[in-house]
Amino acid sequence: MTALDEFELALVDPIDLVEHIATTHDWSFDRRGDGEAAVEIAGGWTDYRLFFSWLDDLCALHVACGFELRAAPGRRSCVNDLLACINEKMAVGHFDLWPDEGLLVFRQTILLRGAAGVSVEQLEDLFEIAVTECERFYPAFHQVVWGGKDASGAVLAAMIDTAGEA
Repeated sequence: MTALDEFELALVDPIDLVEHIATTHDWSFDRRGDGEAAVEIAGGWTDYRLFFSWLDDLCALHVACGFELRAAPGRRSCVNDLLACINEKMAVGHFDLWPDEGLLVFRQTILLRGAAGVSVEQLEDLFEIAVTECERFYPAFHQVVWGGKDASGAVLAAMIDTAGEA
C-alpha cells in the first residue's frame, strides 16, 4: 500500500472502515444507521457486541463493548466497587454499568479533530483493546455478579498472569 492509498483510506467514513474490518474477519456486522454500526465477536468467555458511533460534533469515534452479564439491583453496589478497582488499573478506556439494564460495558473514544481521519490500525487497536479488556475482566465480573465475591479478591484473580494450559 502506498502512502497515497493510506491517505485516501484515512478519508473514508470511520463506520465504513469498521465494516471493512468486520468483513475481513468474518464478524457479524450491522449498519445501524448513519454513523452507527454494531459488530459481534466471539470471545473465550462469551460473545461481545461492539457498538460504534461517529460523534460528528466532537469529531470522535466512540465504541461501547457489551456482553451478556447483567448485574441484579442487589449486586450493583459490589459491581460499582469492582468497576472502581478495575478502572484505576486501566491505561485506555474504562468500564461502566448502564443502570437501566444493569449491563456491563467497556467504553472508549478516539478524538480525531484536526486529523485526516482514522486509520485501519487505530480501528484494529480499538477492536483488540475492547475485546482483550473484556476477556481479561469477565471472570472478575462473573465472580462478583454471580459468585457473591468481593471486588478486591475478584480483581486480583483477574490480574494474575497465567502460564501454560490446563
